[in-house]
This record gives sequence, structure tokens and C-alpha cells, in this order.
Amino acid sequence: MTTPINLDSMRADIAAMLHEDPADIHDDDNLMDLGLDSMRAMTLASRWREAGAKIEFSEMAENATLQHWWALVSATLNH
Repeated sequence: MTTPINLDSMRADIAAMLHEDPADIHDDDNLMDLGLDSMRAMTLASRWREAGAKIEFSEMAENATLQHWWALVSATLNH
């Protein structure tokens, strides 16, 4: 069973990939500038798809911020 996806869980996933504290990942930070590379972003997309989000790496690459990624994910979740 996967953990439900939400903004905080996405922030924690990104922080873990970057070896940072989740509090240091702000909604509008450019995640690529923080060191997130395309392979890690694809891994995150795969993880979030397993949790129920309909998200593609190509959509994520358009704007590499948590705010944008959460907008993509939250629009696809069944609330």
C-alpha cells in the first residue's frame, strides 16, 4: 500500500532526493537549481504515479517548482 500523496509528502520526497531538510524546499524554488537532475525527477514522477497521481516528466520539466508539480498532481487526484 502506498502513502497518500500530498504537498507535504511531495516536499519530503524532493528533500530526501536532495539530502536537504524539507523546510528548506520552498514552493517556488527552482528544483533544478537546488541540484535535482532529470533522472531523480523521473524517479519522483514514477513514485508519485504509484501513489495515484497522473503526472509525466515532460509536464514537470516545464516548470521545476514544487508549486507547479503540486498543481499538476492535485488536479489528477480523486478528492
